[in-house]
Amino acid sequence: MNWQESERAASKDSRKMARPGPVRACPNAVRSFAIPAPRAVFFILASIPPVRIKRFFGNISFVVLLNLLVKPGWVVVENLVQDRLGHATFGLLTALSALTLVVAALSDLGLTPYSVKRVAAEPTFMAETFPTLLPLRGVLNAVALAAMLGVGWALGYRGSELLLLGAIGTALLLAQYGQFLRGTLQAHQQFNTDAVLSVVEKLLLLGAVLVLLPVGLTLPRYVGARLAAAAFSTAVLYGLMTRLFGRIKYRWKAPVARTALRASLPFALMTLLYGVNERIDMVMLERLASPTEAGYYAGAYRWVDAVMMYAWTVLPLFFAKFASVPGDAVAQRELLRFGQRILTLPLLFVVAFVLFRGEVLFWQFSHSTPAEVARMTWCLKILFVNVLVHAFFAIYSTLLTSTTHERPVSWLVAGSTLLNIGLNLFLLPKYGAVAASLNTLLCAVGVSVGYLVLVARRTGVSVPFRLLGRLLLAFGLLCGTWYVLQYGLSKSLGWWLEAGIMGVVFVVIVLGTGLVRRSEIAQVLPGKGNAGT
Repeated sequence: MNWQESERAASKDSRKMARPGPVRACPNAVRSFAIPAPRAVFFILASIPPVRIKRFFGNISFVVLLNLLVKPGWVVVENLVQDRLGHATFGLLTALSALTLVVAALSDLGLTPYSVKRVAAEPTFMAETFPTLLPLRGVLNAVALAAMLGVGWALGYRGSELLLLGAIGTALLLAQYGQFLRGTLQAHQQFNTDAVLSVVEKLLLLGAVLVLLPVGLTLPRYVGARLAAAAFSTAVLYGLMTRLFGRIKYRWKAPVARTALRASLPFALMTLLYGVNERIDMVMLERLASPTEAGYYAGAYRWVDAVMMYAWTVLPLFFAKFASVPGDAVAQRELLRFGQRILTLPLLFVVAFVLFRGEVLFWQFSHSTPAEVARMTWCLKILFVNVLVHAFFAIYSTLLTSTTHERPVSWLVAGSTLLNIGLNLFLLPKYGAVAASLNTLLCAVGVSVGYLVLVARRTGVSVPFRLLGRLLLAFGLLCGTWYVLQYGLSKSLGWWLEAGIMGVVFVVIVLGTGLVRRSEIAQVLPGKGNAGT
């Protein structure tokens, strides 16, 4: 069975999954998930009959578990790499990587989120367009690589720096091609398979670096390992996709390509703007301040990336869910309230830990001075306030972009990017990494306020302000209790014991504020909940 035949065979059932069900089928669905009705706690997705909330929660848990198994190990290894290479060398490496991430938007032009959204709602879209989209993505990869080298040359990189940029860019483009292939799994709600594939490259690279550490780790060897891991994992993913969906016969159709590019351009603009907004700090730091300052920022931002991996792992699942219920404001509202808690609650505790014990995260930097570690710690704490902002409001961006509101979101992010660049030009040369951290936070706050305004004005989904208030109250109680604990005991407890005590306190706070009910916990325990879930 080839790709097209397998798609047609599944299209009838898939259309049923994508079609919103009548609201009356779930009379309790209009209630807030924060205040659940008896025996109706997890009816958030009841308008999508084939997918129960318990199963979806299990998908999320599996994805997060896999990343928890891989990401901490990867952060530890990158800390070792930075400690071995030095802050200046690693700052250059990170600046080049950030530059490739910004320009890499040209390799996708929004085709990945566009295809996920279309396949989730129209299963036949995959069979009709992927024979054209796959070679189109290959051509776009070549264009993006040339653009990376051109931009790098314009910014003043020469010789070996350009070679490093080319190798880093090629590795990233291969990884993004793999993400494009994985998008079909997300659209078909095969989240567990997608979760396994999402960590393959990191596992390969983790093993390669561990092999290189004893024999001598250099910048060229490290970049070469990244390239090899990306190439191997993309080849494995392509082979697996062929096995799952059949052999893909490329068939170039110019009208199909033009239609897809026109429809995906809003996603492309948004991706480019997000890339510039998130990564421009690193490039500007290395160019305007120094590679060493870029290294400090990279050491702190690495932990932001590690923690935000939770959000960037969970949010695509909700993107696909939002896209599968277009025009159903009731389902979207309940899904939003569910996602708000799933996204925010774990990050509240992590942010509080960093604010009170962030210095322990730099225990591996034995070759750094106390002043260097202190500077990285300041950056870390400022950046984790930025994580707090994303924890509250990132899901509103997901709702907007999955429901045809990409353009206003793009304008919002464009304004934030211009503000960020302007602040960087004035502040980075003098204040370096600390200024970059503050600028990132200010821009995140501005964009998040814009998300709320857009959701309130352009969608039929009401913003759950009461739920947001409860989450903010829980965070305030957590931080207040943590401060009292440290002040009363003069920080005499070990960080691990302190974190354990506060973990128990946080559970009590969450239950006490009604953010999670015991009946809800029972719904997701094995053997509990509705039959057939």
